[in-house]
Amino acid sequence: MIELKGVSKTYARSAVKAVDGLSLSIGDGEIFGFLGPNGAGKTTTIKMITGVLRPDSGNVSVDGIDVAADPIEAKRRIGYVTDNPELFARLKAAEYLNFVGDVYGVDTRTRQARVSEYASLFGIKDALGGSIGSFSHGMKQKLLVTASLLPDPQNWVLDEPMVGLDPKASFDLKEIMRARAAAGRTVFFSTHVMEVAERLCDRLAIVNKGRIVFMGTLAELKRGQGADGSLESLFLELVDGEAANEASPKAVV
Repeated sequence: MIELKGVSKTYARSAVKAVDGLSLSIGDGEIFGFLGPNGAGKTTTIKMITGVLRPDSGNVSVDGIDVAADPIEAKRRIGYVTDNPELFARLKAAEYLNFVGDVYGVDTRTRQARVSEYASLFGIKDALGGSIGSFSHGMKQKLLVTASLLPDPQNWVLDEPMVGLDPKASFDLKEIMRARAAAGRTVFFSTHVMEVAERLCDRLAIVNKGRIVFMGTLAELKRGQGADGSLESLFLELVDGEAANEASPKAVV
């Protein structure tokens, strides 16, 4: 379970909040999609969930553990796939996986079984002896996904996970997401691919300029917008509507 309460974040030399009073609650057994245009605050939010960034205000908790107060224990409950799979270029892929296994305290037998399962699924098992620096973007992404699953995390957090993946790997990733949610795990992911969000998500949030402009199911979004189109069309209508409202001159009272 992941909870954010009134979380805000401003970067240095910027008067604009990247995340502005954002509150979310994502339950166990749920696939939750986090959508928004570029610069909406998605990656900043994810970095605060995973403890990479500290919020200026508000509270983030993972399985009831405050990320700021007990960051190590909170991080042990998270498997994280970043939006940029630039890993330790000089390490061999197998060395990196062993490093992640050591950090999470995964025993040798379990580690070997999970590496074999996921590296085989994503077609990189034969490349684990190679240096990460020689990997393509897609291979690095597959390695990062494999590493994130080594500790069998209760909470799987993914930032644009489909970028760089081939069609088979994307399909396999979506199947893993479904299986983990069915097993009672929490899956939280950001994406620009509306078709993926439409097919996968139990609930979703649309964020724009650091604030949530919608949160709920796709059916609730359609009812709220009074339309029955695709998620893509509803998303554009909602985000463009917000921009138009902000651009409109305010009435003088």
